[in-house]
Amino acid sequence: MQYSLIAFDFKFAIQKKERKKIMSATIYLKAQQVKGQFNGGAILENKPVQMTEDASKLQPYSNLFYWAHAWSDNGSLIGEHPHQAFEIISIVLKGDIEHYDSAHKGWKKLNAGDAQVIRAGSGISHAERINAGSEMFQIWFDPNLTKSIEKPASYNDYASATFPISKQNGMGVKTYLGVDAPMQLDTPGVTIREISFAKGEFDLPMSADKIYSVYLIEGELIVDDKTMHENDFALLKDESNYHFNVMQAGKIFVIESPVDPGYATYAERYR
Repeated sequence: MQYSLIAFDFKFAIQKKERKKIMSATIYLKAQQVKGQFNGGAILENKPVQMTEDASKLQPYSNLFYWAHAWSDNGSLIGEHPHQAFEIISIVLKGDIEHYDSAHKGWKKLNAGDAQVIRAGSGISHAERINAGSEMFQIWFDPNLTKSIEKPASYNDYASATFPISKQNGMGVKTYLGVDAPMQLDTPGVTIREISFAKGEFDLPMSADKIYSVYLIEGELIVDDKTMHENDFALLKDESNYHFNVMQAGKIFVIESPVDPGYATYAERYR
């Protein structure tokens, strides 16, 4: 799997010179994203990316098919249900969740910072329980479904401590998928990282053949003269660099994916 080296060279620095205005960031506020729920609202979802008939919502792009932020105040179960072909990543943001699948026929717990990959392949059923006060991301990737559906299903759990963390100018970068990270996907050209930042300014170097998906987990940022608050989402592309003005310390979750995956995705074929 090939990765863009520039995506791993996060350079954080105070910039004193005037910058050109960048016009290629698209911001999707929390209120503009798709809402979801399970069990009468016991589990709530905020979905920046989903295939939907509502043209005002952000549809799948690149090989990123779906992105949901789910949480539960009192805890609740999403019962057993099937998946095929897609690669599904679950990352625990707060608290803990429990997972069951038809291959292993047992429950496993994932704690804050842990992650799981389900390579759904020819088919697998699973269930998940979001415990009280817990939050998670669930993100689906399209690894070229015409090929992945022929493979047997598999999955891996990854403990938080196995993901490398680097410090750069006071910023913390936790790499879930990329150089030195243990997670593996069949989906090509994807990197995933979580960046913690202090108040100030930082730059995100970019590659022209990549799209950068940014979810603001906490804090407040200004990008392209637009303010992002907690749970807002940004789609960044067509630039060699993005500059963030941090108004309030916090954390972003960044996925880098190819502009052209090199195959027709499910969304392109069936949208």
